[in-house]
Amino acid sequence: MSTTHARPTKPYLTAFAITGAGVAAAYLVGTAFPVISALTIAVVLGIVAGSLPSLSEGTRKAIAGITKKLLRAGVVLLGLQLSLPAVLALGPGTLIAVVLTVGITFLGTIGLGRLLGVPRGLGVLVATGFSICGASAIAAMEGVVKREDSDVATAVALVTFYGGLAIAAVPLIGGWLRLDAARIGEWAGLSVHEVAQVVAAATPAGSAAIAVAIVIKLSRVVLLAPMVAAVGVHERHRPADGKRPPLVPLFVLGFLAMAALRSTGIVPGFALDVAKVACTLLLAGALFGLGCAVRIGKLVRTGGRALLLGLLSTLLVGTTALVTLTVLG
Repeated sequence: MSTTHARPTKPYLTAFAITGAGVAAAYLVGTAFPVISALTIAVVLGIVAGSLPSLSEGTRKAIAGITKKLLRAGVVLLGLQLSLPAVLALGPGTLIAVVLTVGITFLGTIGLGRLLGVPRGLGVLVATGFSICGASAIAAMEGVVKREDSDVATAVALVTFYGGLAIAAVPLIGGWLRLDAARIGEWAGLSVHEVAQVVAAATPAGSAAIAVAIVIKLSRVVLLAPMVAAVGVHERHRPADGKRPPLVPLFVLGFLAMAALRSTGIVPGFALDVAKVACTLLLAGALFGLGCAVRIGKLVRTGGRALLLGLLSTLLVGTTALVTLTVLG
């Protein structure tokens, strides 16, 4: 009897061990090199692990099962990073600029993806990551849109590559345009993809620029829940082979509940710090699992068109952010 129970358990124990090792490595490297997100590193490590012939099919399925649970828990905890009073303090002009920039970038990137012949799932993931908050947003959206696992890895890679370029471009172009420190911070927060990249882009302009950049960046994250919910509703009306996704995923409601809890101010600072680390670890585990399912051949075949989409989306978010801030900020 014990042998019967041990056989189905072993792949899960192996899957937990492999995922845990991948998350630990990604977190340590991300801590040593903060500009590179631990989530990005996790995807890369997952792709490497998934390409190993020694990884059994049972272990792969177990990792896939673990991935879904880690993803949803991570997105829920992401809500604790949002303080709605701090976001509202930005003022109506800046908030309208945020909404316009996110909306134009999201819809514009999807349209560009169609023109370029990029797979629909990849286009939606790139649009989400570039318009909101990089790999975290991609991880949240992949649960409601029909896509390939290689689409997730490609979208995260594009966020990393073009976000890295933006770190140098924002202060350089900002200086050329003679923007003051506050405006450079606002532009970085509204146009750069990952939080770490936003901080790096705003750093040359000083601490005040970093502070405003982070708040504006988090104001974009507020729009993650309604965007995922809207795409989820749209997906329900598309022909599908399997069951329809839920009207509003439970993890999105959890995200909103955590944001509301943070906004009350009753959560102590040390708990927020712990939750932030836990969120990073959970999402890193999810993206490691998604990376394990990637097939390199599919990833390579969409390379050229995906790179062009990332470039155009980066130009779109950067230009839209600068124009809306100039007019409304």
